[in-house]
Amino acid sequence: MPNFHVKKGDEVVIISGAHKGKRGKLIAIASKKQRAVVEGACMMKKHMRKSQQHPQGAIVEREGTVHISNLMKASDFDSRAARRKSNVQST
Repeated sequence: MPNFHVKKGDEVVIISGAHKGKRGKLIAIASKKQRAVVEGACMMKKHMRKSQQHPQGAIVEREGTVHISNLMKASDFDSRAARRKSNVQST
């Protein structure tokens, strides 16, 4: 199992892709595919067939996966943004 720069439970920011700028808690990591599930980001609709929980069937929204390289810890992201702002103000 490879070591990644983020772990389950970390607060992360998506730094590239269609969901760039979204923040959330890391719910799960699929290490073989190098993808992660971020809470509230990359929402997708899943059509559920009729069952006891959904007698009429349903369309449920759930989180999709994001590649691990598109994630950064929120603390690192904030410190990087603070350094950028201080450089802009000094010049």
